[in-house]
Amino acid sequence: MNPQAFFHADSSAVRFWVPIGDDFVGATIGKSTLHYRFMPTHSDDDPLATYLANSAVIDEAVRRRVATGSIEPVMLREYDLRPATAA
Repeated sequence: MNPQAFFHADSSAVRFWVPIGDDFVGATIGKSTLHYRFMPTHSDDDPLATYLANSAVIDEAVRRRVATGSIEPVMLREYDLRPATAA
């Protein structure tokens, strides 16, 4: 069963889990990272709603970080969500 993502007010971050193989890997993404990457023109954005609307992109960033050796909990930064460069 996939644990539910939630906004943790004390850390100002969304905490969530990404299925990788047979496990779920815990990860976090800060409210400011969500805002500046996905909702820069808004002033009333909700971090959890922003995460849910963009979870496919965010979860893929977690998978890339794990594939390069990151361990749980994976803490995403704006750099992790940069657009892919053309090969």
